[in-house]
Amino acid sequence: VQLVESGGALVQPGGSLRLSCATSGFSINRYAMSWYRQPPGKERELVATIRGTDGTTIYADFVKGRFTISRADSENTVSLQMNTLKPEDTAVYYCNARSSLFDFWGQGTRVTVSS
Repeated sequence: VQLVESGGALVQPGGSLRLSCATSGFSINRYAMSWYRQPPGKERELVATIRGTDGTTIYADFVKGRFTISRADSENTVSLQMNTLKPEDTAVYYCNARSSLFDFWGQGTRVTVSS
């Protein structure tokens, strides 16, 4: 099982980024796929989830209206489109796959929002 995040970068406030999570070894439509983030000096927090069963999406209040989680089942990838980025969005972003039996994590990709 592998989850590999990509797309992190340095971006100016108000800019956009698209993060991708390439997976292998399991089918993402059988898992709840999530993006978490860990800001510098803070604990990891949930950003967004897309459920495997029906594709329902859930967002943290601090990203609602700005971020969009999506998945491509045929490619086994999950993405996070991030718009109107703020300095407080600076963090390492992690991809997570969770079921009743398993909990998989990627290694993270760094997003820095700064002018």
